[in-house]
This record gives sequence, C-alpha cells and structure tokens, in this order.
Amino acid sequence: MISIETLRRYCKEDTIFITNHARERCRERGITVRDILNAVMTGEIIEDYPDDFPFPTCLLLGKSEKGSIIHLCMSDEGESSKLITAYYPDLEKWENDLKTRKGASK
Repeated sequence: MISIETLRRYCKEDTIFITNHARERCRERGITVRDILNAVMTGEIIEDYPDDFPFPTCLLLGKSEKGSIIHLCMSDEGESSKLITAYYPDLEKWENDLKTRKGASK
C-alpha cells in the first residue's frame, strides 16, 4: 500500500518522474509540473491499486497551484514514483466530494 508520506518524500527528493503519456496528457489539460507537486504535497490517496503491474499505483486527490482539484495516478517503485496520468475529475464520473466514483459501493 502506497502512503502519502512516501509520495511526499519522493516529491522533496525530486524523484517523481513523469511518463511520456502523462506529460502529453498534462500538456493537453493545462496541468503544470508545479500543479503536480502541489497536489502531492496537499493531497490524499483516494484509491489504492496494490496489484498493478509492474509496480503498485494509487489515485491521489490534490490541489493545483490555483486551488483546483486534480487527480494524479502515481506508482511507487521503491525509491521513486512515476506520474502515470493527471486530470481534472469530471462530476459525471465522480460524486461531489470528487473522491468517490459514481456507482461505487460505499
């Protein structure tokens, strides 16, 4: 299970790497590296995917520099993390808290 403290440590150590896919999606969505770092430092893990391959991943909810809620999908690779994707959550797919998927069992 990935902890937010671990992701914050990676952030402070500058060991969060951005995949090519994430870089392209962030560019399309207007999400900056500073938004990503701020989201990690202000965020919380809302979903955990311990069985993802090749490394466990999680979904984090945090805030951009301007205070907008963003979601980050990140891995924990032992000594570093990769940002897999980042996006602004859609209220058609997420409850008002932006933490719970619509239709998800509570």
